[in-house]
Formats: sequence, C-alpha cells, structure tokens
Amino acid sequence: MGSIKVVGMGPGDFGSMTVESWETIQKASRLILRTAIHPTAEEMARRGISFSSYDEKYEKAENFEALYAFIANDLIAKARAGEDIVYVVPGSPLVAERTVVLLREQAEKENIPLTVFPGMSFTEPLCARLGIDPVEGLLIMDAADLDRLPMDWPTGLVVTQVYSQAVASETKLALMEFLPDDYGIIIAQHIGLPEESVQRVPLYMLDRQANIDHLTSLFVPPLPRASCFDFAPLVDIMRQLRAPGGCPWDRVQTPESLRKHILEEAYEVVEAIDLKDKQLLLEELGDLLLQIVFQARIAEEAGGFSMQDVVDGITDKLIRRHPHIFGDVQVSDAAAVLVNWEAIKRKEKPERKSQLDGVPKDLPALMAAAKLQGKAADVGFDWQDISPVLDKCREEWHELLAAIDEKDAAHMEEELGDLLFAVVNLSRFLHVNSELSLLAANRKFQRRFRFVEEKVKSLGGDWRKFPLDKLDVFWNEAKSQE
Repeated sequence: MGSIKVVGMGPGDFGSMTVESWETIQKASRLILRTAIHPTAEEMARRGISFSSYDEKYEKAENFEALYAFIANDLIAKARAGEDIVYVVPGSPLVAERTVVLLREQAEKENIPLTVFPGMSFTEPLCARLGIDPVEGLLIMDAADLDRLPMDWPTGLVVTQVYSQAVASETKLALMEFLPDDYGIIIAQHIGLPEESVQRVPLYMLDRQANIDHLTSLFVPPLPRASCFDFAPLVDIMRQLRAPGGCPWDRVQTPESLRKHILEEAYEVVEAIDLKDKQLLLEELGDLLLQIVFQARIAEEAGGFSMQDVVDGITDKLIRRHPHIFGDVQVSDAAAVLVNWEAIKRKEKPERKSQLDGVPKDLPALMAAAKLQGKAADVGFDWQDISPVLDKCREEWHELLAAIDEKDAAHMEEELGDLLFAVVNLSRFLHVNSELSLLAANRKFQRRFRFVEEKVKSLGGDWRKFPLDKLDVFWNEAKSQE
C-alpha cells in the first residue's frame, strides 16, 4: 500500500507556495499535477522538477465532475498499487478543490494514508485586492456547481474555474436567474501576478471579455439587504421568549395548546386574501409564520427538529415533486403535473394502505368531505357529469324532509349530514370551494345583520318593537345596497 500527499501551488507566482509544500515536492518520488497550466508549475520545471499532469484528460472528459472522479480514482489506484504520490493542485488543497474532497472519501474507505498540507488559496490575495473581510461571510463555488447556488445567499460570492468564454457564458446565464442583467460584478484575473487585472462590469458583459483564461474568477458583491431574507431574527426572538427568564406565557405553551392559534391565523390569512387587503395580508402571514416558528422551536427544545429542518424538508419535497422542473420528466399541462405529484406522493408514503388515508382527522368537515371525495375520484369512483350529482342532492333533500316528518332526531342528523355531503360533491363539480363558499356566506350574513342591527339601534334599540316583517325590510335594504 502506497500513500498520497496533497500540496498546493498557491494562487499565483512561485513565492506564494509554502516552504512545507516546496520541500514535499522536492522529496517526491512521483509528482502529479492536476494541471501544469499555472505559473508555479512553469517555475518548477525551470528548477528541474519532473512531473506529469492530467491536462490531456480535460479535453476528453464529459464534464468536470467526471474528470475529477477520474483523477481521484486514478490516484487511489496508484496508491493501492504501492506508489507514494505527491499530488499538486493550484491554490490551496482545502479551498474549492473537488478532487481533494473525492480523494478524502475514497482514501478513508480503503485505509490509504492521505496527508493534505494547507496552503495559500486564491481567496487571500483576492480579498486583499478587493478589500473584503471574509469574516463577514464569503460563499465560494466552482462555476460548474452553480446549479446548486442557494436562492438567497446573504454574502459575497466568489466563482472559481471560469476558465473560458463558454464557461463564462454559462456562468452568466446561471447568475441571471437570481440577479438583474446589469448587476455589477468583478472579474479578477491573474491575482497575485504582475499582470493581475480587476474589472468591474455589468453581469451581461461577462462573456464578452476577450481574455478569459484559466486564472479567471468572479466576485459577486452581496445582494442589497432588502433583496435577502432569513428566519434568523424571528428564530432568535422565539428562542429568547422560550428561554429561562423569557415570557411566562410563551414558556408554558405546548404543541397542543397552540393548535387553535394555527387554525385561527390560517383563517385570518384567508380573510385578508378575500378582502384584497395587502397590508392586512402582510400582517396575517407574519402571524401565521410565527406559529410555524413557535412549533419548530418547541420541537427543537425536545430534540426533534429545527426551523432549518422545516425549510430544508419542504425545499427537498418541492424539488422531488417537480421533476418536470428539476429533472428530465416531461409534462403537457397542469393536470399532468397533478397526476405526477400524486404518483410521487404515493411512493413517498407507502404506509398509506387505503386510497382515503392522509385526510387529517381534525380537518373542518366540509374540507374533509371534499378531500375524501377527491381521493375517491382519483381512482375513478365518481360521476362523469353534474346531472346525477344534482339528482343526489334532490334525493337527500327529500330524505331529510321525510326524517323531519318522522320527528326522529338521530335520523334528521344523519340525513342532514348526507345532504351536506352531497352539496360538497356538487361544489366539486361546480369547481367551487365549499369551505370558502360557506365562509363567504357567513361574512355576508354578518354584514347584513350588522346593517339591521344599526337600523334597530337608530330607531330606539329595542328588538321587541320590530316584527319579523319589518326586520325583513331592513334586511332587504342591506341586500339592495350590496
């Protein structure tokens, strides 16, 4: 069994390499460079150091990930065969070097001795040149990995390996998914070398530069704070409220005690939407979000999960259930998306044995009825048109009238339930949400009753003085005003 030592050439000229790395290179029996296209590699050759490189593989590889995997596998195979190798990479082995990550994983699995020597990366001279303090946060990504760029990164972004105009074009398009076309970026080239160059250009000009090469990186300044958001302030406040010495009311709450508040806040959000009141909607969405953060904090205290787990979970779910966006699945329309969604959901929840499983037991009755009917319809248990649905409503109405004639309370309750269930089914065929429809009717009643109430109040305030027909006049007046 051989061994692997990994050293870095530094970001620029020969002087940026550490003494430890240079001594390791001088003692190497087998020296392999990821790429010899680097100023320090040229100086090593002038000093009589013999080495080989993987440069010829760059043209043959399908993509960078395949190339990096090949390099790691090849180095592991050589060590397995008994060779002691010094592997040399540009910059630092510990910063934005995918081959070293793969080497670590494989060497650990096969118990191959692996030593990685720290060195200077391109970030130090880049930060010095641009006046950036990395303690404020810095996201570093390979240009080939920008498909994994988070939607709202809160720090400056350094993009490495922008080694050609083709890569620059792909990088530009990837960044334009998040940034305005004219967003100001910095192109940094040959940092630390006499010919270093720093250009500030709008994003759309990135691939129009004539001198893009293997020593080109980008710096994307942090987005304006107004364009970013995170849950940290709200999560921190909730942590303080629940901590010892925090709010006595918040500290004694449990998931069960907060159930009613979640329902109330959800309905207040719906009301704000119906009222088309943007400011109220903003407020109510915040109140609902507070309930989610509250539940997550209680769970975290119990060792369950955190708010970050909640965000990560729904993010992963959205990606899994939208393979037509994040994968290679083709869909023709919105209906096909729903079919695909349900198929994926069934695979994710094999514990559900019945088609009707998955309807929450505490769901409001109208919503639960619609859910149950929809699930049955998904497997074909449904009428083909509205005509038999209307017949069913009439049938249940007559059965309720018969139960009323019988004066049987239990039978009346049963038949009233059947009628409501049939009406919910009718709402499905009318493409009307029964819960929201009844909610709107409730609000309409409230508006008209308050009008009648004001009329009574203005005429003395004694309801007993107004017969029902007079109250009906007030009611119809309220109705006419709408």
